[in-house]
Amino acid sequence: MHIFKGPQAVLAAQRGHLFPWVPVALASGIGLYLALKWEPALPHYLLLGGLALFFASVASRAGVTLGPLLWLCALLPAGVILAGARAHMQASPVLDFRYYGAVEGRIVAIDRSASDALRLTLDRVWLDDVPPPRTPARVRIALHGEQGFAPLAPGRRVMMTAHLSPPGGPVEPGGFDFQRHSWFLQLGAVGYTRSPVLLATASREGAAIAAIRLALSGRVQAALPGERGAFAAAIMTGDRAGISQGTLKALRDSNLAHLLAISGLHMGLLAGFVFAAFRLGFAAIPYLGLRWPAKKLSAGLALMVAAGYLALSGGNVATERAFVMVAVMLVAVILNRRALSLRAVAVAALIVLVLRPEALLSPGFQMSFAATTALVAVFGAIRDNKWSLGPKWLQPLAAVVISSAVAGAATGPVGAAHFNQMAHFGLPANLVSVPLMGVLVMPAAVLAAILMPFGLEAVALWLMGQGLAWVLAVAHWVADRPGATGGVVAPDGAVLPMMALGMLWLILWQGRARVLGLAPALAAVVLWAQTERPPILISESGGLVGVLTSKGRALSAPRGAGFVASIWLENDGSTALQAQAAALWPGAVALGGGSRLLVAKGKRALAAQSCDASDWVVTNVSQPRDLPCRVLSPRALRDSGALAIWPDARNGPRILGAKEVSGARLWNGGAPDRAYQ
Repeated sequence: MHIFKGPQAVLAAQRGHLFPWVPVALASGIGLYLALKWEPALPHYLLLGGLALFFASVASRAGVTLGPLLWLCALLPAGVILAGARAHMQASPVLDFRYYGAVEGRIVAIDRSASDALRLTLDRVWLDDVPPPRTPARVRIALHGEQGFAPLAPGRRVMMTAHLSPPGGPVEPGGFDFQRHSWFLQLGAVGYTRSPVLLATASREGAAIAAIRLALSGRVQAALPGERGAFAAAIMTGDRAGISQGTLKALRDSNLAHLLAISGLHMGLLAGFVFAAFRLGFAAIPYLGLRWPAKKLSAGLALMVAAGYLALSGGNVATERAFVMVAVMLVAVILNRRALSLRAVAVAALIVLVLRPEALLSPGFQMSFAATTALVAVFGAIRDNKWSLGPKWLQPLAAVVISSAVAGAATGPVGAAHFNQMAHFGLPANLVSVPLMGVLVMPAAVLAAILMPFGLEAVALWLMGQGLAWVLAVAHWVADRPGATGGVVAPDGAVLPMMALGMLWLILWQGRARVLGLAPALAAVVLWAQTERPPILISESGGLVGVLTSKGRALSAPRGAGFVASIWLENDGSTALQAQAAALWPGAVALGGGSRLLVAKGKRALAAQSCDASDWVVTNVSQPRDLPCRVLSPRALRDSGALAIWPDARNGPRILGAKEVSGARLWNGGAPDRAYQ
């Protein structure tokens, strides 16, 4: 069969295999909305809605040739409308000034910041002298200084004196947009406090499940002290507050961090164990096993347990996504459908995208569905082609090796693009850790949860602790090996979409033409390899400048703006620390044509600064004195955001601002008609 055939014959060959393209088309529309540089208005949505309805109505009556193409034309505007509706539904006030004063609110989440400080997310917020219509729906506050640590728990209302500011924009043009991320979380301010946190009320407000979750976490950590207990609590309840930054780093460097989050692996292991246990239980009682639909009942009971696990774990986005994927597969079992199929994966992706369109840009969504799609495709090919995995005693080991290799290959590029790091020994670390999670840790966790109401969980938790001790030992040993990790340059924004489209074509398309998917995938790899980082970066505050040198990026300050510095260095693919990068600082930077870029941090440095009319001075002082040169102060940078500069001796430096790339959107104040006003 030739690769190129008539459109009718090509599409006819895809019949029965086109449904997995539905979430791909919908995701393309969602991605288009999120990539826009302007906010669509009501007439735009009405036009898109009309187009979607028109194409859908025509597609429903069209034949095999035009029908799929018309459905594609309907799903693209539907994705834009879906994402826009979600963005407006999540609209809530965003603090538009720096605030210092009293803060009161109800704790809805407790975690740790990158600096290992305990961090609270509050809702039902009250701010002194800020009217309710301008008060953020949620704020996130890191706890620094001497803290008495009142009995903090979700549901408790607390008060403190804190510094708050609006969520920051990208630290460089085209970088991660924290403002957009915060918008969909309804997080209107972030900050910190150095004063003790006090309880405003002793009772919990609407947090019965959170109370159970916290009590369970406390009992687990009491039975298993140290990192093992914190790990076990994270797996069983989603409470990661006890995990130290050192352990987190070791898990990341060994590519075992996915074992910490309640994701598809844990939900799948839990549901699989419960499903198998009930099936064995029914089989052990012939009267029930022969008369009742044991397989369907087992799937239904496993679904109920998975739903309870979702509620107990706090129901974060990653866990919701994992539950949807498991639920689709268990429902497929109940309906006598094939549980592990690309159609089931497509249904799960479709549900997640409809509920949370913004999840499309999250690394969790991308990695979960990349791994699941690749695993289903590979094991489906093994099944359909009847490939042998060796003798029966070797097949489980072969399946584990194939699973780890396929999942690692599928998620590796996504993880490298988002986290700028590649774990070189991740595959062997997973091979000796993941099986233990399935055969010991998760079964012991289920057994501990069953026995806990009777106070008999000690043995089960001890077994669970032994498995987790092994995982932690592997993580630390692997992370300590020389060359355990390597830095990866942040790719251009088109790289991941091109790679995803190419691999999806390779997996989903039927026939020899699927090899055409290799073209965009390889093009994405070439584009990534040719990525050039901006020679000069300037932070939005004016407090930090980064310049690429032959030895790496040089930074203008050894301390301060640590988050910005770390992101710049990570995006460069560098593993250097800020102090090391600051030691490379050259002083004045040539911009071409005799112009220089100078840095003056503080009022005294600015007052002593001498410059020519062709020079540029970057300062963190809000009101600089008159200078003959161009001054990039916080006030000037507020309009542009962080800057990237490419020196050019002939035409003068080329400048790109973060807000120029982001555009005027709901989440960065660019749209005047915010939904909450």
